[in-house]
Amino acid sequence: MNKRNFNWGELRGGGLNRRVLFHSGTFAQIVSLDNLFLAWKSYRKGKRGKKDVQRFEFNLEDSIFQLHEDLVSGQYRPSGYQQFRITDPKSRLISKASVRDRLFHQAIYQILYPEFDKTFIFDSYSCRNKKGTHRAFNRLVTFTHQVSRNYTRPCWALKLDIKKFFDSIDHHILRRLLRERITDPDLLHHLYMIIGSFEFSPGKGMPLGNLTSQLFANVYMDPLDNCIKHELKVKHYLRYADDFMILSTDPHYLLGCLVEIDVLLKAKLKLRIHPSKVTLRKLSEGIDFVGYVALPHYQLPRRKTVKRMLRNLKVANATDIEKSLPSCLGHLGHVCTNKLLKKFHDITPQTFDF
Repeated sequence: MNKRNFNWGELRGGGLNRRVLFHSGTFAQIVSLDNLFLAWKSYRKGKRGKKDVQRFEFNLEDSIFQLHEDLVSGQYRPSGYQQFRITDPKSRLISKASVRDRLFHQAIYQILYPEFDKTFIFDSYSCRNKKGTHRAFNRLVTFTHQVSRNYTRPCWALKLDIKKFFDSIDHHILRRLLRERITDPDLLHHLYMIIGSFEFSPGKGMPLGNLTSQLFANVYMDPLDNCIKHELKVKHYLRYADDFMILSTDPHYLLGCLVEIDVLLKAKLKLRIHPSKVTLRKLSEGIDFVGYVALPHYQLPRRKTVKRMLRNLKVANATDIEKSLPSCLGHLGHVCTNKLLKKFHDITPQTFDF
């Protein structure tokens, strides 16, 4: 690939459609009582048994009216975060905001997300309605068909991962990207407040756990998506969170893309590609993406994922198995073969008929 002269200074999110999305009055819409109560209905789903949610709901109307008053009067300030680790399977530090703050995040999200989502590229699959891992992998399989012309020619895949993505998001860059789309000063003030409420290092980082972080992550990555699609003219590109994939018949073309993307990430987004997570593989060797492996004519779940599921089910009690098994089989989806299904049956024969 020839080195290109990009006008990086003009690089923005939204591709060719760079219009302002949110004008004056948007903040008033977000903090309206109608929107806050609607946000509560969405937020509480699946959380009614949580003690902090129950405490907030005990005086629900008073709690929401007080939040509304604090937001309207300018008295609102984010609370701190409760931190804990989860393993899924990697160990991750989750920063959990208070119920009051999470309700505000939900109120923001349900107004901003639908409009922002319209500007994102089609092949971005993380934290978006009607997207997700299954659709991301199905799209990858479609790409392998297209590139290989139904497996009649070589197909190569370049997979990249951003090093410490959430910890590395630059607050200044994120605020600038938001200013390009939002002119409401009250809304910007409160978004900046949320961004500044968490730092992994000075001026950097977003908390895993905030609903707003999911939206901000896609806003932050949107310039990369659009540069790859509209500047590099890459046809077979897709991204899920901080993992992205490019397919081609030519491995040298893909290595050229790697160089260009590395320049963009460092210079304009202050992000770095994880050096030990760059892979360049032929389809015949298996292309690993979002927990599944694509091969010519068939697909498989990732071996590590299956082993982890089976190991967890072996030590689980009957109640936990009953809760976990549908989720496991749902994750495996259409790549769950009869042979694999039998392995689950052998461990949990009492749970379903084989």
